Amino acid sequence: MGLYDRNYIQQHSHESAYEHTGVNESSLGLFIKQTYQLFAASLLAASAGAYVGIGMAKAITSWYWGLVILEFVFLFGLYAFKRKAGINMILLFGFTFVSGLTIVPLLSHTLGMPGGASIVANAFILTTVAFGGLSVFAMNTKRDFSAMGKMLFITLIVIVVAGIINIFFHSPILQLAIAGISSILFSAFILYDTQNIIRGAYETPIEGAIALYLDFLNLFVSLLQILGIFGSRDE
Repeated sequence: MGLYDRNYIQQHSHESAYEHTGVNESSLGLFIKQTYQLFAASLLAASAGAYVGIGMAKAITSWYWGLVILEFVFLFGLYAFKRKAGINMILLFGFTFVSGLTIVPLLSHTLGMPGGASIVANAFILTTVAFGGLSVFAMNTKRDFSAMGKMLFITLIVIVVAGIINIFFHSPILQLAIAGISSILFSAFILYDTQNIIRGAYETPIEGAIALYLDFLNLFVSLLQILGIFGSRDE
């Protein structure tokens, strides 16, 4: 039985169903609260990673691919041990801290541009406003975004492949196109993941938190790249 299986209620009398609905709603409310608490803590861990890494940006750049591999190790480990109390928290914050380190080369490059600090600040503000607005919309709309899942994951695969290709071509135009599509894609993922969370589609709060964290992080990176590209053209 799923964590929030609505069919479970239908197997009882009306009186029992009312009781279980109350318990279910209470459990879901706690689940949502824990998810967003972990999401906020994940952002803090990533910010700490970026803060620590920015002071040694050259070293981080030289270690970049090793950190990316470590990031994936933490992520896969997190899903493998998502129900192991203690271990799952270590893996969650290990992953988010390292992911903060891996965006240091982009942050360092942007901060080195004229007005770079403003570009980073604007990207963060835009990301926060977009994330908040889309989350509120997803929570209150009657539209169902769950059907978008397959389309979103296919688009994600295309974006990843295009990004790998551009590692070799270093095309600013292709990078701008990737960043633009990515910003739309992860905005859609915010709608999709938020509705999954409020409907109890995830087994654990950690899964919901990491989904929101990845949406926020990737939207921020996409917007930072877009603003950085246009900022470099103004030089």
